[in-house]
Amino acid sequence: MQNRSKALGLILCGIALLGAATKTRAVVWTFDRLDKIGGHPTHIVGHPRVIKTPIGKAVEFNGVDDALFIDNHPLAGAEAYTWEVIFSPYKGGKPEQRFFHLAEQDPKTKEDTQNRYLFEIRVIGDRWCLDSFAISGKDSRALMDREKLHPLDSWYAVQAVFDGAEFRNYVNGELQGKGPLHLTPQGAGHSSVGVRINKVDYFKGAIRQSRFTPRALKPEEFLKVPKL
Repeated sequence: MQNRSKALGLILCGIALLGAATKTRAVVWTFDRLDKIGGHPTHIVGHPRVIKTPIGKAVEFNGVDDALFIDNHPLAGAEAYTWEVIFSPYKGGKPEQRFFHLAEQDPKTKEDTQNRYLFEIRVIGDRWCLDSFAISGKDSRALMDREKLHPLDSWYAVQAVFDGAEFRNYVNGELQGKGPLHLTPQGAGHSSVGVRINKVDYFKGAIRQSRFTPRALKPEEFLKVPKL
């Protein structure tokens, strides 16, 4: 009987560890095709195209009418998260561009709620700065520092991190901004890539990969642009 109890205890412990691992498992979307991203079928707007780059295949957007829509919100249910994107913003785009949008939807009407996560850029001359936005429940925060500028036409890894109490964003692991924030976990929804979910502020550039982790990663754990 004692051996059975020990065995049952080990099984239950294993199940608990598996559940914990599942809750913190990262999801990776690689932009090397148009018909599916991360295993999810896409809805294509305009004529985005797959291109070869020094760091692998990527999807290129023209900044006018190209976008991908995906019926999945990879951070739904996350109490904390790290959202990362490897991308290259091009010269010639508009001053305000939204390049990745995760939106919660009402489960009954399928209409977008106000709850959303956004990656944006602001173009200033031939340089850009990162703008990250999060709203869920009663609280929201935008992080943007127009003094922290980066050259266009290069590859970057950007990160948005929420640890349950603070929101931070980074470019290549370098902190760009931070501030206190309280977010409630978002429900299921969808995503847009290359434009805001309502088809305004198109992005000119290329996106190689995105990773969604339902916990706050440390900078040393972040995705990095492969060395060229």
